[in-house]
Amino acid sequence: MLSIDETEKLWQPLATKLVIPRDEASYQYLVEWLDRLIDEVGENEQHPLVSLMEIIGVLIEQYENEYIPELQD
Repeated sequence: MLSIDETEKLWQPLATKLVIPRDEASYQYLVEWLDRLIDEVGENEQHPLVSLMEIIGVLIEQYENEYIPELQD
């Protein structure tokens, strides 16, 4: 397990990038980031960025469920 100090050092570069989308701009930012990750990772389930893709996917899905009701059909 990472110590809090290690976590803080690793988190700082991502802290302003990996956000909970609360508006269209932050939502679109995450969608574009996910698209780039998908292009990089492809079908490689062993790629080190797969877990980041999953996290971003969950954040996007949460936003869509809350703010884009027509996607619920």
